[in-house]
Amino acid sequence: MPEPETAPARRTYSYLGPAGTFTEAALAQVPEARDQTWRSVRNVAEALADVVEGRSDAAMIAIENSVDGGVSTAQDALATMPGVRIVGEYLVPVNFVIVARPGTRLEDVSLVAAHPVAYAQCLQWLSAALPAHAHLPAASNVASALGVLDGTSDADAAIAAPGIVAHHEVEVLAENIGDNPDAVTRFVLVSRTVAPAPPTGADKTSLVVELPEDHPGALLELLEQFATRGINLSLLASRPIGDALGRYRFVIDADGHIEDERMADALLGLRRFSPKVIYLGSYARADRAIVRYPDRYSDDVFVEARDWLRGLLSGEPEL
Repeated sequence: MPEPETAPARRTYSYLGPAGTFTEAALAQVPEARDQTWRSVRNVAEALADVVEGRSDAAMIAIENSVDGGVSTAQDALATMPGVRIVGEYLVPVNFVIVARPGTRLEDVSLVAAHPVAYAQCLQWLSAALPAHAHLPAASNVASALGVLDGTSDADAAIAAPGIVAHHEVEVLAENIGDNPDAVTRFVLVSRTVAPAPPTGADKTSLVVELPEDHPGALLELLEQFATRGINLSLLASRPIGDALGRYRFVIDADGHIEDERMADALLGLRRFSPKVIYLGSYARADRAIVRYPDRYSDDVFVEARDWLRGLLSGEPEL
């Protein structure tokens, strides 16, 4: 008799919880994560540790937002935690409400709990509506609201995602309090080190690069590795290495895929130039925008140049 088929093992995904966060909304965009196990964690380091130590197959983390820039805790974690690879990116529109325990009025609020990124995206509204308020940092948008509701937080109100009203009984003091109605947060799905997926033509490559030394033009030399190969950078952020003042690493998102000849050539140039290059992954862009570049940087041009050099070295006559 044939052996009975066994059900495929369920995959586990870590995300910044609890339920109702923007990170959960990003994870909901991942087709292969549907109907799998979702593991709520408290911070980025815990999410990545889950992946590295095998408790989760992948983790969703916020990496950048359109108002506050790069998420430094995520960038630093990716730069210092070996064995991880970005395998996808996802965009989540961001809007906020300010909530409190039932019966609270806006004029009663003096201390506002909020995740630092959410707080930065609502600062103009807060300054106008609550000019004398103070900020109490929270681990997540949902955690800020739960602390207010259960009394474990000293805050009078909390900034949260609109979805909070579907899960908890709260007093909504104001809606649409984000300063930028077009605000978007970019999330990345991180797995253990794997080979990159094949290029789609609408790809992005993420790297962390250290300068070899602090001298005039060092950053220009780094950037020339991309500019001379026709590669556009969509993110360039400096983060302190931490071992001395004035020492920085650079977090880079470059348009293209490691299998593109121009990108591979740029990575070889970076490897020769920098004492430390961390390849974080090549993956499809969330907006699926096709990467455009001049014809002189096409794969065929790089291949032809290498063939020309091989011909010179082998003594072939030039035609």
